[in-house]
Amino acid sequence: MILVTGATGLVGSHLLVQLLQEKEEVKALFRSASQIEQTKKIFEHKNQIALFEKINWVKGDITDIPSLEKAFEQVTHVYHCAAVVSFEPKEETLIRKVNIEGTANIVNCCIDFKVKKLCNVSSIAALGDKKQSEHLITEATEWNAEKQHSDYAITKYGAEMEVWRGFQEGLEVVIVNPGVIFGYGFSNLGSDLFIQWVKNRIPFYTNGTIGIVGVHDVVTVMHTLMKSTISGERYIVVGENCTYKELFYYIATLLHTKPPYIYASKTITAIAWRMDLLWSIVTNSKRKLTKSTAASSHENDSYSSEKIENIINITFQKKEVFLKDVI
Repeated sequence: MILVTGATGLVGSHLLVQLLQEKEEVKALFRSASQIEQTKKIFEHKNQIALFEKINWVKGDITDIPSLEKAFEQVTHVYHCAAVVSFEPKEETLIRKVNIEGTANIVNCCIDFKVKKLCNVSSIAALGDKKQSEHLITEATEWNAEKQHSDYAITKYGAEMEVWRGFQEGLEVVIVNPGVIFGYGFSNLGSDLFIQWVKNRIPFYTNGTIGIVGVHDVVTVMHTLMKSTISGERYIVVGENCTYKELFYYIATLLHTKPPYIYASKTITAIAWRMDLLWSIVTNSKRKLTKSTAASSHENDSYSSEKIENIINITFQKKEVFLKDVI
């Protein structure tokens, strides 16, 4: 029996489809019934609604241990997809509780219930920081604690530490570090913000680089690793490194609209995040641009997926392929 946490999210929903297509028996963790409808839409989109009825839904929360104990009954393999993806400073406590404490709870339950293997969905945000002499970030790039990181990055790094603790205690584990994931079905969340940026005709762009990947490739890598004998390894899952300008331009092409055309320098984005901060205080609204996201939009970090490509012989889809299923 397989347990999927975060089953109503982007990765979890698409993973459920693939697992059920492979005739796996699956438990899916959910917090509210309304979230299940979002997952159902993924199955409808893929013409797999009959498979949706085979999901064993279990109500629970990764921060609530009693609910996890029920969910873990008869489970042999766990895909941990649940996390809070946020760069809002006011949500620091929530991000830490879910991403670090929640992962610790999952690891502990895996050990207590003698789960055979755990796959943890991390992020490229949890990877190391390349030195000036380095061109690519790999799984071996060292984390620099002296460098400023977002709360999200810190919590995903902390979550990985919990997974490695489980590995040291005898649990078989694999970690995947995807780039920004694009996939059908989840508007106004994560990667969809880039699409909304173009749809809303916001004219600004930066010259930073972003690592992107289609959700199909992410779940394929996860499932392949879980079926293998590999344990104690992490893998970058990035299909393509491209500039924000290139990404916006291609999205605009698919939307038949004008792409962002005004270059936003570091000075402009520094002013913008401060103005956004003031606006959020006045209106009590959620931040759209923070200091960390403004800074990251100018970074030119590229990520190497060579390790996973050599292990499972995968050829990643490019944006010209996976974005067509999203837009």
